[in-house]
Amino acid sequence: MRIDIVVNGEARNVPEGQTILGLLRQLELDPARVAVEMDRRIVKQPAWDQTRLPAGARIEIVQFVGGG
Repeated sequence: MRIDIVVNGEARNVPEGQTILGLLRQLELDPARVAVEMDRRIVKQPAWDQTRLPAGARIEIVQFVGGG
């Protein structure tokens, strides 16, 4: 079964039971370089592999960019 979520304003369809970490892997994002907010609450990195995405979740992912 699949569920609908919104990631950075874009509708997405993901497997039911998908975790935040699984989503980051699916999006090919480096977990060490992002921050994640789910339904307006920041989710700390140690919880990403256990935090399942509920149907209708609104996810915001911010990438850190280095420069010099």
